[in-house]
Amino acid sequence: MFVDIAKVSVMAGDGGRGAVSFRHEKYIDKGGPDGGDGGKGGDVIFVADSNLNTLVDFRYKPELKAGIGGYGTKRDRHGANGKNLYVKVPVGTIVRKVVLDSESNDETIILADLTEAGQEAIVARGGNGGYGNAHFKSSTRQAPRVAELGEKGEKFEATLELKLLADVGLIGFPNAGKSTFLSIVSNARPEIADYAFTTLTPNLGVTDIDSSSLLIADIPGLIEGASEGKGLGDAFLRHVERTSVLLHLIDVLSDDVADDYVKIRTELEKYSPELIERPEIVALTKIDAVDDEIVAMQSTALQNVTQSPIFAISSSAHKNTVEVLRALAEAVKTVKVQNVVEAIDDEDEIPTISLSQKQLDDAWSVEKEGEIYVVTGLKIEKFAARTDFENIHGVNRLRDIMRKLGIIHELERQNATGKSIVRIGEREFTILEI
Repeated sequence: MFVDIAKVSVMAGDGGRGAVSFRHEKYIDKGGPDGGDGGKGGDVIFVADSNLNTLVDFRYKPELKAGIGGYGTKRDRHGANGKNLYVKVPVGTIVRKVVLDSESNDETIILADLTEAGQEAIVARGGNGGYGNAHFKSSTRQAPRVAELGEKGEKFEATLELKLLADVGLIGFPNAGKSTFLSIVSNARPEIADYAFTTLTPNLGVTDIDSSSLLIADIPGLIEGASEGKGLGDAFLRHVERTSVLLHLIDVLSDDVADDYVKIRTELEKYSPELIERPEIVALTKIDAVDDEIVAMQSTALQNVTQSPIFAISSSAHKNTVEVLRALAEAVKTVKVQNVVEAIDDEDEIPTISLSQKQLDDAWSVEKEGEIYVVTGLKIEKFAARTDFENIHGVNRLRDIMRKLGIIHELERQNATGKSIVRIGEREFTILEI
C-alpha cells in the first residue's frame, strides 16, 4: 500500500533525576556528598532509507518513543542514558512539527527534510539528566542537599509527508500513456489498461540512457481542478515538486491537444507557481495509431501554446523513445549544474551579523500578568524545569541563579517584593523563602 502522509506522536526520553546521597563508610564520619547525575534521555532520530517507498508502517505504529534516562545513585554513579530511537523513512520524507497558532489552528514547522539515502536528523532531543548533589560540593558548601530533576524530553505531534525524489516527472491527463512509457523505458511495472485512472499511486522506474541513469516518476493522471483536489490531484501534485524536469505526455488522438496542454499547465501553476518554471519536454503519444499528417497537425497546434521541445512518440512501437530519453538526460544534467552554481553563489553571500547562540540562550525577560511576574528565557526555564520544588534547597539555588543573572534586580525594579509570585515555565514560587 502506498501512503505518503502520516501523523505520529514523537516522544524523546526524559532525563533521569540526580541523587542526594552522602558517603557512609566505616571509619569515615560525615562523609561528603556522592550523589550521581541522572542519565540523558534518548533522542528520536529519523534516517532516510532508500529501500523504503511508503509511509504505510506509521499507520500502524503512530507512537515513536525513545528511552528514558536512569536515575543517578550513590557513590557518584551516573544513571544510564536512555536508548535512542532510530526511525527509518523513505528518501524524500519531510518531518513537520504540529504547533497551535494564536487562533488554535494547526500549523507546522519543518524539522527535517531527508533527501539523501543514509541522511540522519535528530527530530526530538532527549532531556539532560539532573545533577546529583556531588556536583554542587564546594569549599563553602560541604554538604549540599540539592539534586536536580531530569529535563523533559521533547514531545509533540508530527506529520510525515513523502515527496518522491525523481529526475523526471511524467504528467498529463489520464490515459495519456504515462504508465506505458514508464514500463517500456524502465524497470517499473505499473498497471496498464485502456481506461482512465489506471494509475492510482505514483510509480518509480530507473532507465539507463547512454552513460546516464534517470529516475522517472509516473504521477497519477491529472484532471481540470486537480489543484483543488479533484481526482485526488492535490494529493499527487506534491510528487511533481521535487522532479528536476517534467515530461508532459499528450494523447495524439485528443480532439484539442493545445487545450489539454494549457489545462494541465494551469493546474500546475495553481498548485505551485514554481512548477510552471520547471524545465519541460512535451511528447505526443500513441502516434502509431495515426498517419504522419495528423501528427504534424497536432504538433503545430502545440507549437502555438508552448516553446518547450515537442516529440512525437509511440511507446508500444518503441518509436522516438530513445530520443526523448536523451533530451531528458540533457535537461536533467543542465538543472544539476545550475543547482551547483546556485549553491556556490549562496556561499559567497555577505554574512549577516547576529547574536551568538550563547547570547540567545542567556537572554531573558520579565512581564507582569495580573499579580504574577512571568519570567521567560531558554536558560532560566531550563534551570526551573530541573529544579525539585519539593526541596527547599533546590528552590533557593534557583533563586541564587536568578540573582546572578540579574532577574531579581529586574523584579525589584518592577516593584516586586519578597512575597511576590514568580512564574517560570509551569512552576510558581515567591521571590524570597517564606
